[in-house]
Amino acid sequence: MWALLDSLRKDTFFLILAAGLIVLGIFRPEKIPSYPALVDWPTIAALTGLLLLTKGLETSGLMLRLGKKMVGLMATERATAVFLVLTAALLSTLLTNDVALFVVVPLTLGVCRIIAIPATRLIIFEALAVNAGSALTPIGNPQNLFLWQLSKTPFAEFVWHMLPLVTILMLVLLALTVYVFSDRPVQVNGSDEKTALDPVLLGVSLIFYVPFLVAADMHQTGWALGVVLLVFLLLRPRILLQLDWGLLLVFVLMFIDLRLLAGLSFIRDGMHGLGLELPKHLYLASIATSQIVSNVPAAIALAEYSDNWKVISYGVSVGGFGFMVGSLANLIALRMSGDRRAWIVFHAYAVPFLLIAAVIGYLLLFVRN
Repeated sequence: MWALLDSLRKDTFFLILAAGLIVLGIFRPEKIPSYPALVDWPTIAALTGLLLLTKGLETSGLMLRLGKKMVGLMATERATAVFLVLTAALLSTLLTNDVALFVVVPLTLGVCRIIAIPATRLIIFEALAVNAGSALTPIGNPQNLFLWQLSKTPFAEFVWHMLPLVTILMLVLLALTVYVFSDRPVQVNGSDEKTALDPVLLGVSLIFYVPFLVAADMHQTGWALGVVLLVFLLLRPRILLQLDWGLLLVFVLMFIDLRLLAGLSFIRDGMHGLGLELPKHLYLASIATSQIVSNVPAAIALAEYSDNWKVISYGVSVGGFGFMVGSLANLIALRMSGDRRAWIVFHAYAVPFLLIAAVIGYLLLFVRN
């Protein structure tokens, strides 16, 4: 408990959210009893289960072993970075951006314990990759799934619309990856001793991973999380202590703060005055709103004012870059990196990438056509 409190005390983003909640509570005290209802508890449950299962895989020693095997196949830091960035992007098109990070980031941490390569920077590039890659398909991220279902657009038509944006963004990201990561040979750290493997922990984590995803997809996350928590409590209770409970608290605060802000009358009035019936205004509003409330709630909010899913999908996809709140995947990646100052490095890359992506999206929507 004391370790958690100390961690939160040093967490700048948590402190900002907590301060925001206090201010909103002072000005709107009548809303305080409704705070629990503002939290998307199925999302919190899904995140808890995935964090637990991923921590199990990481602690079992599997990721470190896979990392050692991968190091044997990659000759340079650049090759390693390109492989992991591409893997993250490809997985995100089918497994969603969050799940792709839960697979790739532990592998990355395992690799970076073996070779001298900057883990924080690599994880940041993976966060950019899942934001870009997940935009391709209707099932790549929650905002696409929402717009796809709302518009009743055929799967192939949705992919075809997003393909130009995703292709160019990935080409830019890969070029940036090649530029940032050096071509020097990988240097192995430590000895060649074998990594200890916990077969029970590995088996439990693997057995429950896919069923948990299926249960979450069927909106049965609550009981699925209960089963997973019980199994770990009985077999490996120490993993529960190692879970990033601070990340879960950050997400709870984020839901409350952002939904309270979205409910303020002057914000609603401001949305009505933006001229969202104009596609260019809608595109820019999608990007800007994502920077304030994250791209999933931005898509849901803007769909109340326009049925132009093609413009909204481009805007909220681009809006996932920039500030870390633009996409929940950004927050997950930064927390999983274990680096308290990762958010500084993230913005050094993500904000310029947002500007580039915004121009690309604008040209594809309004100049190409």
